[in-house]
Amino acid sequence: MTGKRSGGGERPRRVAEQVQHEIGLLLVRGLKDPRITGFVTVTGVKLSPDLREGVVYYSVFGEEPVRRSTQAGLEAAAGYLRREVARNLGLRVAPTLRFVFDESIERGDRIETLIKEVHAAEKPSGGEGDEEP
Repeated sequence: MTGKRSGGGERPRRVAEQVQHEIGLLLVRGLKDPRITGFVTVTGVKLSPDLREGVVYYSVFGEEPVRRSTQAGLEAAAGYLRREVARNLGLRVAPTLRFVFDESIERGDRIETLIKEVHAAEKPSGGEGDEEP
């Protein structure tokens, strides 16, 4: 048997994209958990090759207390989200979902701020050449 399984990571990647989309829709519709207060965005999903375990990466707009309460709310809703994802996508086996805060957006914002500060510090003040064409 050749061919069909040669792209071993293709199916988990495709299903992960569908899971990401589905969880995003469920979050937009809203969960009843009052701990999920910030604006939550699913930034990515990684599934194991057998599709039984999934890591859901998310970001949330808000400070540390909002992040902590959102994490707790998402963990509490994991069973519900797991059932809904499996039902809506027609999966035989529902992946166990684990939620991880994605710090990359926050890190990117911090880097951008630092770059702007460096450019502002390097800009000459009050001399010739300040005018832009």
